[in-house]
Amino acid sequence: MNRKVSAITRMIPAAMLAAMGLIHESVSAYTVNITAGTRIVYLAVGNGSFTGTLQGGGTPANNAPVNTVSVTVAANVVGTGASQLMTTNSTQAASFWDGFAFCTPATQQVYIGGFFRMPGAAGNATLTVSTPVGGLVNAGGNTIPFSQITWVSSGNGDTGAEVIPSGTFTGGMQTLASLPVNTWNESCHTFSYLNANVVAAGTYTGRATYTLSAP
Repeated sequence: MNRKVSAITRMIPAAMLAAMGLIHESVSAYTVNITAGTRIVYLAVGNGSFTGTLQGGGTPANNAPVNTVSVTVAANVVGTGASQLMTTNSTQAASFWDGFAFCTPATQQVYIGGFFRMPGAAGNATLTVSTPVGGLVNAGGNTIPFSQITWVSSGNGDTGAEVIPSGTFTGGMQTLASLPVNTWNESCHTFSYLNANVVAAGTYTGRATYTLSAP
């Protein structure tokens, strides 16, 4: 799909595991060309702040709250390899481009949208995510690798390849997408916990930090 984008902002969702559980998020991609406006980079992960819509001349803003994704794994299925769908407290459904109901956040999908606007320029902005190499940790110091969390990228009405593709956290810094200058890009991520390891009971937490950078 195609849409427009502009601005520079970063939002960070936290990952939280509840009693033998993990986190899950969803994303869908959308791209639109931008033809006017001042230089700006903007990124929203989960709930964002935007006055109006970009298409309607709206203005992006910073948003302090950090959204979470989480899952509780029943004791009888821990470590069985049965993938566990994660839920989120994000309520962002509407696209900041035009207000379209792009994601289905009611506990499942996390909205990711952003752009690098610099009319007349060429190049790309780079979207990365960083997760702790040590994984998610509980109060007893037990860990779960971030590679146990995956996501599927999608979006209502989306067709073709996702601009922010589906993937798996690796632990550390990883590049998710290269976003062309003067385009709006968005996706909805649905997260799952792979549940491949038998781990000690407890609440495991960790944070995934998303960054959109431009030259």
